[in-house]
Amino acid sequence: MNSATVRNLLVRGMLAGLGAGVLALIAAYFLGEPNVDRAIGFEEAHAHAHDHEVELVSRGLQSTAGLATGVLIYGIAFGGIAALAYCVALGRVGRFTPRATALLLSGCALLAVYVVPFLKYPANPPAVGDGDTIGKRTALYFLMMVLSVLLAIAATILGKRLAPRLGTWYATVAAVAAFAVVIGVAYAFLPVVNEVPADFPATVLWRFRLSALAMQLILWGGFGLLFGELAERLLNPRPAKDEESRTVATAAPN
Repeated sequence: MNSATVRNLLVRGMLAGLGAGVLALIAAYFLGEPNVDRAIGFEEAHAHAHDHEVELVSRGLQSTAGLATGVLIYGIAFGGIAALAYCVALGRVGRFTPRATALLLSGCALLAVYVVPFLKYPANPPAVGDGDTIGKRTALYFLMMVLSVLLAIAATILGKRLAPRLGTWYATVAAVAAFAVVIGVAYAFLPVVNEVPADFPATVLWRFRLSALAMQLILWGGFGLLFGELAERLLNPRPAKDEESRTVATAAPN
């Protein structure tokens, strides 16, 4: 793949990331923010008078402009990174079309980058978690994410090496099973983090985590669909003659 194609795919990846970010922003605002407000209300109700701090950025600004800035910048950045990964994966993960490769890559990335770490260390709303352990919790989450990504890459390599002997189907099943077993071992040995207050509303916690998962599903799914379409048009453009003949056939009288 030449540098011009890589550059065009990178630009399209960032545009697709921006589009997917808009969809995720809508989901975050309508699904996530109400639960964040409830969690903040719980935190304020249980805070002592001397614990209140001066609010540097208002809650209204955080939930609108701040949320939009963070989600859209994240969407553009992850879109560019995913496009570069797509350039490496295209043609190496199987005989898929550019559109199908984008969807496959997006789905695998969602699983490895977010879902697997999320199942071990799920997202928490405000008022959940000890401020003194935030560094430890962040390090454990990123350790789980890096481990998941590396194991996903290793599973892909394993599947390709087993394919000539076992066939594509059984090689894929073996690679997925190996990934699941090693991830299960990591789940068992990595420390458990449970800092949810005993009286924190379970419904708020559950809805917040579901909304966080839904936001990522929309982000990665939207990116896969948008980028797949853009990549398909770039890499497999329709011949001009076919378009002209189709137009003539449509316009010709019966």
